[in-house]
Amino acid sequence: MYRTYFLGNTSVASSKNATRAISFCVLFVLLSVLASAVEVSHDGRALIIDGKHRILQSGSIHYPRSTPEMWPDLVRKAKAGGLDAIETYVFWNVHEPLRREYDFSGNLDLIRFIQTIQAEGLYAVLRIGPYVCAEWTYGGFPMWLHNMPGIEFRTANKVFMNEMQNFTTLIVDMAKQEKLFASQGGPIIIAQIENEYGNIMAPYGDAGKVYVDWCAAMANSLDIGVPWIMCQQSDAPQPMINTCNGWYCDSFTPNNPNSPKMWTENWTGWFKNWGGKDPHRTAEDLSYSVARFFQTGGTFQNYYMYHGGTNFGRVAGGPYITTSYDYDAPLDEFGNLNQPKWGHLKDLHTVLKSMEETLTEGNITTIDMGNSVEVTVYATQKVSSCFFGNSNTTNDATFTYGGIEYTVPAWSVSILPDCKKEVYNTAKVNAQTSVMVKNKNEAEDQPASLKWSWRPEMIDDTAVLGKGQVSANRIIDQKTTNDRSDYLWYMNSVDLNEDDLVWTDNMTLRVNATGHILHAYVNGEYLGSQWATNGIFNYVFEEKVKLKPGKNLIALLSATIGFQNYGAFYDLVQSGISGPVEIVGRKGDETIIKDLSSHKWSYKVGMHGMAMKLYDPESPSKWEEGNVPLNRNLTWYKTTFKAPLGTDAVVVDLQGLGKGEAWVNGQSLGRYWPSSIAEDGCNATCDYRGPYTNTKCVRNCGNPTQRWYHVPRSFMTADENTLVLFEEFGGNPSLVNFQTVTIGTACGNAYENNVLELACQNRPISDIKFASFGDPQGSCGSFSKGSCEGNKDALDIIKKACVGKESCSLDVSEKAFGSTSCGSIPKRLAVEAVC
Repeated sequence: MYRTYFLGNTSVASSKNATRAISFCVLFVLLSVLASAVEVSHDGRALIIDGKHRILQSGSIHYPRSTPEMWPDLVRKAKAGGLDAIETYVFWNVHEPLRREYDFSGNLDLIRFIQTIQAEGLYAVLRIGPYVCAEWTYGGFPMWLHNMPGIEFRTANKVFMNEMQNFTTLIVDMAKQEKLFASQGGPIIIAQIENEYGNIMAPYGDAGKVYVDWCAAMANSLDIGVPWIMCQQSDAPQPMINTCNGWYCDSFTPNNPNSPKMWTENWTGWFKNWGGKDPHRTAEDLSYSVARFFQTGGTFQNYYMYHGGTNFGRVAGGPYITTSYDYDAPLDEFGNLNQPKWGHLKDLHTVLKSMEETLTEGNITTIDMGNSVEVTVYATQKVSSCFFGNSNTTNDATFTYGGIEYTVPAWSVSILPDCKKEVYNTAKVNAQTSVMVKNKNEAEDQPASLKWSWRPEMIDDTAVLGKGQVSANRIIDQKTTNDRSDYLWYMNSVDLNEDDLVWTDNMTLRVNATGHILHAYVNGEYLGSQWATNGIFNYVFEEKVKLKPGKNLIALLSATIGFQNYGAFYDLVQSGISGPVEIVGRKGDETIIKDLSSHKWSYKVGMHGMAMKLYDPESPSKWEEGNVPLNRNLTWYKTTFKAPLGTDAVVVDLQGLGKGEAWVNGQSLGRYWPSSIAEDGCNATCDYRGPYTNTKCVRNCGNPTQRWYHVPRSFMTADENTLVLFEEFGGNPSLVNFQTVTIGTACGNAYENNVLELACQNRPISDIKFASFGDPQGSCGSFSKGSCEGNKDALDIIKKACVGKESCSLDVSEKAFGSTSCGSIPKRLAVEAVC
């Protein structure tokens, strides 16, 4: 039985055996950018393009988390890393911030992004959703959707389904108009509807299944000419193809025997929360997951993320997701190669592509060697290719195959394209390790050169006078404001006299909040603040308060840090102040409570300074010069600066500040919170062996969760630039300075019979601090000579080969570095180069 997708004058078919066809990226739909002919091989297992077997590779890059000026470089680096396709979500809330009002400008220009991918000769995978999760605020849903009468999210609800269909159709029509689907000769070879719904579907009951079926039918009706997928949806109806997300997907089986085994999200690392540690996933483990997936018959694999980027503005979700979305991806937040991860994966892609013919046409045999070791052979009449997989978490495996003895390290896969010589092992990293450094701004002497002006946030109307924009006899959910700002004032005037039962000498104001941050004022005086910690977003604020006979104004400022983005009914999670809000009086053992929750409350959205656009350099507002206050909450700061010289990525160091938002030349860098300190519990060592989780190899304990914030060069001019800070908590701006990010040290620790490539990111290698061929010990920054070494001077050889050059290639062999007395000890070349 065949299932065929017609793509213009091309078609792609799959049979039961087609699940073994190799495709790093986009399932078994293998197309060229010109939509050339695709057919199924004679046995129905492989796909052929223009008579050639093909392998494609993919990685996720989210266009709003970078800038249009960065896109070509990111795509080129992805291509150089061995990818053939780029995958992205589509973010509904930023494209339709108000109902039927659309924005596709700047870094929201989805069409330009896809055309950039196409210009580099790559394919595109369009994950429309429109629920995306992605640690994006509210999962990508616009907040006005929440406030539509009668709506229920992600279930059989006509109001929701109508809005979802409208947006999905809009995106499809835009892509069709620009002829971007492969069926039109464009780069988009697959699209996705919904996202990870199967993970949380059960609480929706029968209506959830009705909704899934509707999603499939609606998507199919759009007639895009390429397949649709649903990830984490085991009951995805045909012709939808269900796919896997996770750190490992080798045990995944699709719900239809005619469907390929596909992996839409291979998590290259993990996201970071305010107050959380930095997750790190090793190159060894990530490559192991990929090799294991293809050893067990995988046909589709996509890196989530290949470049994580930055949560500019207020798009970070969670809540409490940081502004950096680096994700420990192969390309770091700024677009630099994250080595050795990028290079180790590139080497893996190269060897798998070299085995293309056997992987798609060969007969498959799997041999259980015992003790968690498996040999998988793909054999044609011409050649056999082998995977040796050792999933034991502690013990290396030594065994004989084909009359040759092999040793496969624990938790690794060896790949032998000819079933004789190991060409790649996931635990043996031969790519360079890059140690990134931050350099001072050579354009001026910062921070001394930065001259600050300031002005207070005007709160008299709210904290003193209680003037709001609307009022209600209840406490409202902050989502009702359509997410126009992080900030919402809750104001209540309460009449008290000394005869009131609650009146005592020991009164407190008690507020039940659902986070994320609360600042309390009584009669214009600051009372205190509280915020969620350790991921617990329900807390009680209670402080002693002095009230006066007569009217007392209680003004509560609620600040959100991204809305919930995942879970069943996540859209209904309360935000802002949930209540009750109470005055509590205590007389001896007696406690009297006056509940203010049903009193008349006035509300005002946002801060006065933001309404006045103080962040805009063209704003006519006056600023105070001199006597800059420190550690003063709700304060605006402004300075001018010169952009750092060169082309390296730029960051601003906000150490010394509390929490707030930063703008350069009117463009938001996102929320900052350097006073949020990462919790304890970091690992002294990081062992790649064994299953990975986001708590396994963590770093940065006891330091600011995020100290440096990305400033894209496209945000700056060659002349004077303006930095504006809104400081919510109170801090010291005198330490702020701009820096560049580049490679400080390039290290290698490559195994014999490989080529070690060293590069300094378009700068010359200035020196070689260490070099040894034999069994060198230690790691980058602490190498030392081992018990054996080549009889040629490795340091002198490498200095001559590399110093003064932007990159160099070194043959790791006794021929190059001389014979050794290492015997059976595996030989390696360790190098530490200074950039």
